Amino acid sequence: MQIAKVRGTVVSTQKEPTLRGVKLLLLQLVDENGNILPEYEVAADIVGAGVDEWVLITRGSAARQIVGNEQRPLDAAVVAIIDTIYVEDRLIYSKKDQYR
Repeated sequence: MQIAKVRGTVVSTQKEPTLRGVKLLLLQLVDENGNILPEYEVAADIVGAGVDEWVLITRGSAARQIVGNEQRPLDAAVVAIIDTIYVEDRLIYSKKDQYR
């Protein structure tokens, strides 16, 4: 799994039929120190994440093990919206501090 920040949405009117109704997000990856990386990924959103929220994504076959995604051509899925991240007793991210 990987931590990422939601940067925007991806809209496609023409797509594989099993992807109809699937919300796609543009994500920017985050490292273990909370630094935004220059790497992006598109993932299916199954938790209702919004722009600027930090999320947890899963990739590969794990993204297709989510109920309803078994037959979809997905390589990444947002599986959680992050509230806080601590590394070695140090607060890296707090959702409540982002919106003050």
